[in-house]
Amino acid sequence: MALLLFEMEHDMQHPVVADLLPPGPDPRAPERGEQPASDAAVGVSTPLNVAGSLSALALAACGGGNDDGNPAEAQSVDGNASRESLAAGATRAAAVPTAAQASAFLQQAQFSASDDDIATVIRLGYDGWLKQQFDAPPAPGAWDWLMSNGYNTDVDNKIHSGERGVWQQLIAAPNAVRCRVALALSEIFVVSVNGFNNHSFTSAAYWDLLARNAFGNFRNLLEDVTLSWAMGSYLNTLNNLKSDPATGREPDQNYAREVMQLFTIGLYELNDDGTPRTDSQGRPIETYDQETVRNLAKVFTGWVIDTTGDQTYANPVRVRNPMVMRDARHEMSAASFLGVTVPAGTGGKEALKIALDALFSHANAGPFFARRLIQRLVSSNPSSAYVKRVATAFNRNAQGVRGDLKTVLRAVLLDPEARGTLDSRIPGLRESKLREPMVRFIQWARTFQAFSLKADYAVGDLSSVVTGLGQSPLRSPSVFNFFRPGYVPPGTELALKGMTAPEFQITDQTTVACYINFMEQAVNNRKGGLSSNYAQELPLVHDIDKLLARLNLLLCAGKLSANTLEIIEAAVNAVTLNQPDGAMKRVKTAIFLVMISPEYIVQK
Repeated sequence: MALLLFEMEHDMQHPVVADLLPPGPDPRAPERGEQPASDAAVGVSTPLNVAGSLSALALAACGGGNDDGNPAEAQSVDGNASRESLAAGATRAAAVPTAAQASAFLQQAQFSASDDDIATVIRLGYDGWLKQQFDAPPAPGAWDWLMSNGYNTDVDNKIHSGERGVWQQLIAAPNAVRCRVALALSEIFVVSVNGFNNHSFTSAAYWDLLARNAFGNFRNLLEDVTLSWAMGSYLNTLNNLKSDPATGREPDQNYAREVMQLFTIGLYELNDDGTPRTDSQGRPIETYDQETVRNLAKVFTGWVIDTTGDQTYANPVRVRNPMVMRDARHEMSAASFLGVTVPAGTGGKEALKIALDALFSHANAGPFFARRLIQRLVSSNPSSAYVKRVATAFNRNAQGVRGDLKTVLRAVLLDPEARGTLDSRIPGLRESKLREPMVRFIQWARTFQAFSLKADYAVGDLSSVVTGLGQSPLRSPSVFNFFRPGYVPPGTELALKGMTAPEFQITDQTTVACYINFMEQAVNNRKGGLSSNYAQELPLVHDIDKLLARLNLLLCAGKLSANTLEIIEAAVNAVTLNQPDGAMKRVKTAIFLVMISPEYIVQK
């Protein structure tokens, strides 16, 4: 019965992904063995009879169909809305939200919606609730959890314990908004702990860095990321040496390239709305060239590990301390890039400040970051008008401060497009995204208050497409994240409309089946040592309509269709109550079927 929810009429075959960038080789390809700079190089050739149905449903959710099922007109690329319509939408957004609206908001702002959270959002309003979250004191982080639970005393446990501290944060930490934003940032400022020794404390340190900066300023975040041991090890700034004319050695260029391409400004100059600027012949204008990379690389030399306070196993702060400068190893020749010059003889700390200030103040920074954060939290295919409004918030808050992430988050989450309050005639209204597999799992854990039976949060690495989710926090296969922000599922109506849907890059027949199997085990408390007693759902087993209404609200913000509810209800009713644990089996069946339905997987 469950598989019927994923049935489609025809098999689909994925051709090579069409390149979103202008054709021709890119001289700035990464030095490491990661994915190439363009989306064209990432192809999928697996038949997608399962994932294809998700593509069709995602299209409907993103604007490919109206509520009555009739085809919609092609979505406008820019999605610009009139000032009057935006004002009207903002007014409606300020009104008291319904329970379903509050749930939809919570599922974007954090991972899940509880009865208490929904009631609080209704009482305080969206902005009032966000202010409450921003003002809440930070909870103990992943590092503190590892230390307090003794992972700093047992050598084997400390080396092989995995991301237990990170999983504890994602599943059980009270500051869910901060955790949700940290997870989003981890997919923008990518560090993968794959291959790191001592990755439990490495992942904890990097996670805490992102969480600490989640409500701060982008400039501080950029500097902390740059100087982190994890990033230094991952992209080669740690122990990066100055040039040596005698041997021909030059500074490693890896971080210099990626900090521009992936973290701050991108490959091409952007308008404020995120669309590419073009020259007189209509060609995109490159933001940098190889000479820019070569010069910027000089800045990232001379940085070494700081062992202050480090005790190899008792307190391995060497992976948490920011890197420190050794000017004797730093490149002292002049460096010019992005319209600024580091004079010859400038010390390493000052050179870094000049470089990061240039990246932070670049006109691309606002729209570049805005689009990526919208994609992680709200919409796979945000309109250019939406991007511009968020970029404007990045460029200047009410006090004239650039890069204030609280202001940026408010702009992302309270935008009329995010809240669905624009006039229905405005293109881009029905923004949505495919929920990432690990986000679905975390939502289940938080919604049903799952707890670790051994209090160790040994969820493990879920990257396997056989036994896991095909995705796991801080386990990206490369610096390009699990999927590309410009990915368009080929051979679909989404592709015909030029709509991006990044999460579909890791969606195929194998990963969909993998997710179904994984969630069947998770819901039945057989995965990751987690358990939930479903105490609030069990009393509803005699009234399936009420049970499904509750699950529809908490998991889907009321978006399940009558047809889907009917299918699930029939399957749940087929579970008799007179069998052993019949009541619990009904609850688990209902939760499982909701969480594998395409209308759940596509977050509207």
